[in-house]
Amino acid sequence: MGKVVELQYNLHFVQKPTSLESDYDSEKSMARLRELRKGFKAIQDLELLNLFKSEINFELSSNHFQNAQIGSLGEFVVDYDSPHSKDVILRRKCDSGEEVALSALLGPPNYEKDLIFVRDVFMKVCVKKPALSSILQFDCRAYQETDKTSQFEINNAYYLRSPASLGSSIYRGPLFSELDIKLQKAFKEYLIDKGIGGNLTNFLLHYLHTREQKQYMNWLKTGEAFLSKNESLNQHS
Repeated sequence: MGKVVELQYNLHFVQKPTSLESDYDSEKSMARLRELRKGFKAIQDLELLNLFKSEINFELSSNHFQNAQIGSLGEFVVDYDSPHSKDVILRRKCDSGEEVALSALLGPPNYEKDLIFVRDVFMKVCVKKPALSSILQFDCRAYQETDKTSQFEINNAYYLRSPASLGSSIYRGPLFSELDIKLQKAFKEYLIDKGIGGNLTNFLLHYLHTREQKQYMNWLKTGEAFLSKNESLNQHS
């Protein structure tokens, strides 16, 4: 028998794989692929979990605001402070009967200056006189001036006929920067007289930065708990 004929003869009797065997091999390949993907995901989750733990340890070992001036509320009281919100609201009632409401939140970070507080505080200050519905509203920015002091500036001053005018498009007045310098200074002295001074701006800078730090730590711990649960499930699966 020639070599070619012999080879053809042998091939004729080689058993070809059935469709069931092909399906079985395909399922095995898919199972291996799923295991590889699962293992890769577990490694990714573990790496992310370790990063969360490292960041938590770093934050716990750091005291970012150790040498900062704490300041004081003065005659203001905290009227609203939710751990899930960005802003806080302070209120005070003056001896004259005027009511002062202040909402404050942190602005974006600025790393250009080497200061303890990298964010400014944006404030809205509303002053209401008794028996009147009209309101004076000031948009202000408080910022750290030196390691021991802070300052604030007025960006806008509005006269509103009523609280309902807060969201309307009616004319509220000229740009604050276009006002006479003496009038700008007089407005600032007016706010200082209402308790918006260095002690309060020091307090707001320290309080809001510390508050944000706590919110960040809670976020890290929530993420760590979620990833730890996933890691536990991976180990038992």
